[in-house]
Amino acid sequence: MDKESKIYIAGHTGMVGSAILRNLKSAGYNNFLLRSMDELDLRSQADTRAFFEKERPEYVILAAARVGGIVANNTYRAEFIFENLMIQNNVIHASWKQGAKKLLFLGSSCIYPREAPQPLREDYLLTGPLEFTNEPYAIAKIAGIKMCENYFRQYGCNFISVMPTNLYGPNDNYDLEKSHVLPAFIRKMHLGKCLEDNNREALRADLNRYPVEGVDGKADYKEILAVLEKHGISVMAAGNVKGKPDEAGNNGGSAVTGNGGPASIKVTLWGSGGVYREFLHVDDMAEACIYIMQKVDAARLYNDMRRTHINIGTGKDITVRELAAMVKDITGFRGELFWDSSKPDGTPRKQLDVGLLHELGWKHRISLREGIKNVY
Repeated sequence: MDKESKIYIAGHTGMVGSAILRNLKSAGYNNFLLRSMDELDLRSQADTRAFFEKERPEYVILAAARVGGIVANNTYRAEFIFENLMIQNNVIHASWKQGAKKLLFLGSSCIYPREAPQPLREDYLLTGPLEFTNEPYAIAKIAGIKMCENYFRQYGCNFISVMPTNLYGPNDNYDLEKSHVLPAFIRKMHLGKCLEDNNREALRADLNRYPVEGVDGKADYKEILAVLEKHGISVMAAGNVKGKPDEAGNNGGSAVTGNGGPASIKVTLWGSGGVYREFLHVDDMAEACIYIMQKVDAARLYNDMRRTHINIGTGKDITVRELAAMVKDITGFRGELFWDSSKPDGTPRKQLDVGLLHELGWKHRISLREGIKNVY
């Protein structure tokens, strides 16, 4: 890509797309095609075709997707498969039709079988059943990988797929129902800290920025407490916290109940905490994507390396329980963490093998603790 190349970033307002845009701008690229969802609905074949016919982008980065955490994936199963298939089909096909020089498709590590050996190598794709809770999203992403590969094999298109691990960073989704595990932990413990410090100003500021089920910072305080309790952030009278705390312990707190008495804060997290997850800062992800756009062509990937996609991650994972303890330490939350084992864990482990990525010449630079501190 040249600095003046016409680059279309689909999903430029999202976490990944905005990080790629920031990175490209800092590197001196200046000719971007940018459309919000209100301006261009990529689920519409006619609208997508008209946009590509008019603008004719040279390079396409497909970061637009319907995304969410385990709750959203398992609740909105039909929307997740339909909307992602429509977006991918329309953008990839229009890129071929209008002669785009190169396309980068972003998928997800959930494409791999639930019980695949660890770490996950690219050639483990389609070797076993998927995790049920995110199967619709995974199937859509697998279809995108195969579209890119076969548009190369039939038409010679320079279309490449990359599969990132769990991402976090600026512009993440902190919705308590739809967010992924790390932003959910950060926000829950931040809200818990606001409660235990009796910092109502910070609590209301948070809810004004991210209302919960329509409850914002202007709501009655009892209404705020009720909606937070519904999402696992509870104010309880001293000596009334039930259940088994996690090993992070409890140093007390200065929260007060509605009648002014002392209270303890309990934050409830989903699952057992025993599953493993790998996390990559989105700025690292953006750098990797641009590196691949500049350095790796489809023929090299599909023919020489005999891979359908490239894993992007750190190659290191931790348990969700360890992650929670790290977030608790960084946010300064002093209350109790409880694990609701009646809720699903998801895939037991999703550690990526990043040997191919390292062989291509790129490695991550931001540590998990440093990244979480910067995000918080």
